[in-house]
Amino acid sequence: MMLKKMILGILVLATATTISAQKVDAKAKAILDGVSANYKSKNNVYFKFVYGTGAGKKITKTEPGIFYSAQDKYKLKIMGTEQVYDGNKVYNVSAEDQEVTIAKPSGKEQMFSPLNYIEEYKKGYNVKYAGKATVNGLSTDFIQLTPTKNNGIKQVNLYVNSAKKQLVKLEQFGADNSVSVIAINDYKENQNLSNSMFTFNKNDYKNYIITEL
Repeated sequence: MMLKKMILGILVLATATTISAQKVDAKAKAILDGVSANYKSKNNVYFKFVYGTGAGKKITKTEPGIFYSAQDKYKLKIMGTEQVYDGNKVYNVSAEDQEVTIAKPSGKEQMFSPLNYIEEYKKGYNVKYAGKATVNGLSTDFIQLTPTKNNGIKQVNLYVNSAKKQLVKLEQFGADNSVSVIAINDYKENQNLSNSMFTFNKNDYKNYIITEL
């Protein structure tokens, strides 16, 4: 489905499986580890985001989205499509196509989670603290990731609100001159979420084509 392809295209850092000698800046590592610990300490998180794509450094298309997560479960809504991971299977629901695809993660897929973005330096990336940068009027710490081996990615930029230990923005530049950006806003945590938030009920999709891979 389009959503699955798009999500896999947002960030493909996990494709680098060979770890070589890394250069990890101590300050950048401390910031990223702090953000990771903060996310993991919450019962759940919620945020809105804007996903942008383009070429070079120019974004030509943007789509708004909403993301919920609780421990290893999540729900993503974007482009009129919904993706739910219940801790066991991934459910891709397309209202336009009236189709649901159900699959178990293969381990090679990149799940949509803030933790993926802030822990990738452990998987074969040089990490550099690049100073302060202003994002939408907010002062952030700017961290650059560059792969130690060719994996199709030229550079990833992370912008972190260190005071709140939250990821604010991510920019990924591909070797093919493509660019993908995720800008996060309206962050909330530890909300009272419905027990059914991360569950899939086939009875809600009686007129849909349901395919289990």
